[in-house]
Amino acid sequence: MNLSTKKNIIVGLEIGTTKIIVVIGEILKDGIIDIIGFGKCKTLGIEKGEINNLDLLIQCINKSVHAAEIMANYKIYSVYLTVSHKEIHCQNEIGISPIKKKEVTKKDVDTVINIAKSVKINNNHNILHIIPQEFSIDNQSGIQNPIGLSGIRIQANIHLITCNKNIKKNIIKAIKKCGINVIKTIFTGLASSSSVLTEEEKNANVCLIDIGGETMSVCIYIKGSIYHNFVIPYAGNTITRDIAYAFSLSYSDAEFIKKKYGYAVEDISITCKNLDIFNKKGEKISNCHYNSLVEVIEPRCIELLKLVNNEILKLSSINNIKKINNQILSNIVLTGGSSKIKSLSQCAQKIFNINVKIKKPCRVFKIPKYLSKPEYSTAVGLLYYGKKHQQCYLRNKKKHGFLKYLLNQMKGWLTR
Repeated sequence: MNLSTKKNIIVGLEIGTTKIIVVIGEILKDGIIDIIGFGKCKTLGIEKGEINNLDLLIQCINKSVHAAEIMANYKIYSVYLTVSHKEIHCQNEIGISPIKKKEVTKKDVDTVINIAKSVKINNNHNILHIIPQEFSIDNQSGIQNPIGLSGIRIQANIHLITCNKNIKKNIIKAIKKCGINVIKTIFTGLASSSSVLTEEEKNANVCLIDIGGETMSVCIYIKGSIYHNFVIPYAGNTITRDIAYAFSLSYSDAEFIKKKYGYAVEDISITCKNLDIFNKKGEKISNCHYNSLVEVIEPRCIELLKLVNNEILKLSSINNIKKINNQILSNIVLTGGSSKIKSLSQCAQKIFNINVKIKKPCRVFKIPKYLSKPEYSTAVGLLYYGKKHQQCYLRNKKKHGFLKYLLNQMKGWLTR
């Protein structure tokens, strides 16, 4: 089959610990992203975020890519990749520079950001993201776009997200062996934020928790800008393993039971009905009942959410932010496949003591119903992130000419 090479196409690739997802989006004339291709495959060759069988992983990537290509009738040559691992770190930095011509130019902004990012990071890490939080000119702070403003000195507050270079390098190696180039690697939390959080939520101060299979990716936004992020290397699969151990079940049966019957908080109306629980084959599990299942799931959910809350409290202590958990933050937003455990928002409400809601992708207008689920927040978010990244490159292309644009692209590919 001859696959087309349409223009204005963005491809997102999510390599999770449980599934590999490929989504293809076409940017329409009105700027809307129309999702035209989708492929999914169970992940093999990765354990706890690290590759243990490169050939198996390549097979899985190829399978997902092929399914998406056939659906979209489009040949994939490059992708936006997402990554989540305990070896993702962040830091907030400040840069200060004089304003050359008494009025801020793009060059002044680039200079002060370069000063801010010129800090020491872990030797085995490199920078994934440089995100400006705000600028200050002389005594005026809280500036989002300083270009054109007058002053003597400019300050930039930026957020750096770094990743273990070898983990990133190995995943990109697997993708390149599939004949695909990685345009940019994006932290999972940022990708999910792009599809789940509104600007209003970010401005009101929010914590997004993307609960996957093996990791929870957390992003905290203060006054509209990302302030802190971290990854906890425990998530939904931990609950599945607990169920398997408690009731002597296979992992697949435990996962099925968790999704179909699992509650994070006991519901008395269901307990009274004394419902039977069945495995994937329809066989009754004699030693597993609704209340005993809750007794396994609830403590683990509380433990996982407390890990996040402890990080938030630690953040408030280190940065002298008073009561960030219930004063500064207005909302906790849960997303990701493991956020679908029934009553999880009620369980989280007890831990965080603020409003908790579970969200699915909402910022891509033309989203198919089958993708409008929390487990696809990251993959869909890659398209939204990729659209903004592509628009930025196109603006640079017009401004600096095609040759310089091409050289910058090639330089980026070589350094990733």
